[in-house]
Amino acid sequence: MGHADTSRPVWHGSWTLEQLHALTRGTLVEHLGIEFCSIGENFLRARLPVRTQTAQRLGFLHGGASLALVETVGSLSSQMCVAPEFVSLGLEINANHVRTVKQGRMVEATSSPIHLGRQTHIWSVRVEDEDGKLVCVARLTTAVQPRKSRV
Repeated sequence: MGHADTSRPVWHGSWTLEQLHALTRGTLVEHLGIEFCSIGENFLRARLPVRTQTAQRLGFLHGGASLALVETVGSLSSQMCVAPEFVSLGLEINANHVRTVKQGRMVEATSSPIHLGRQTHIWSVRVEDEDGKLVCVARLTTAVQPRKSRV
């Protein structure tokens, strides 16, 4: 599968890290300690501390926490690509966990577009440890739909 055209910025409008933090305040993103760290022309990067709240019983990063991080950067990346009258909603996620990470360390996830269609987006997300070693590789598919007005 080829990658989306990234010769120009993929975002709809301009986005800041502060906007992303404001959008996710009070959600699972904040609860887990996910922090957005950079926005490029065609990528979004966030990090997650491996701590008691994000570890499994053996003291390693929980696979579910990895997926929450992947879903966060992938779905927000998708949302950043569409006009405000649309929403991007997660459809499918698949991931391979390839390395453990101990508590006290940090992981970082980077999203990049594979496909940016009118109705679906597909994002590749790599999660790496502080040494740049691959921890998890995932693919997220989102559905782009008209935003429904609130009653």
